[in-house]
Amino acid sequence: MSSERRYEGLELISLSAGDVLLEEGAASDQNLYILREGSMEILKGDVPIAIVSEPGAFFGEMSLLLETKCSATVRAREASRLAVARGASSLMENNPKIAHAVAKLLARRLHLASSYLADIKRQYEGADTGLEVMDEVLGALVHHQEGEPADPPGSERDRNDY
Repeated sequence: MSSERRYEGLELISLSAGDVLLEEGAASDQNLYILREGSMEILKGDVPIAIVSEPGAFFGEMSLLLETKCSATVRAREASRLAVARGASSLMENNPKIAHAVAKLLARRLHLASSYLADIKRQYEGADTGLEVMDEVLGALVHHQEGEPADPPGSERDRNDY
């Protein structure tokens, strides 16, 4: 499939460096964004957690699938173009190829996150570092099932509003 045909029927939007595509905590617009060209930065709070420049990368899928507010801010690092799949829930329900691509992306992220956490656990096993919480984190990642309430991530400081 040619690069142009992949975006056939989808609106293309252009962002300038610094433009915010999605804002952490904002209501989801129920759209799925697909990077066509450029570079996007993902932030949790004011902490940069990733730079994404791979064409075909998705944005907005987590809040769309979980029916929650945006979990991170996504901002253009340079002039960028994205395809927009509006009303993406029904698009994914009716297009197994898109749903499969999103599922693969999420599975890759989960695999990487649990691999990194397991590596940190191995490196510091037996050290008095306070990283015993890794057992809880890894267990939550591996064993969380649909319908179970999920504790929001964050430090105890965040939960107690210090």
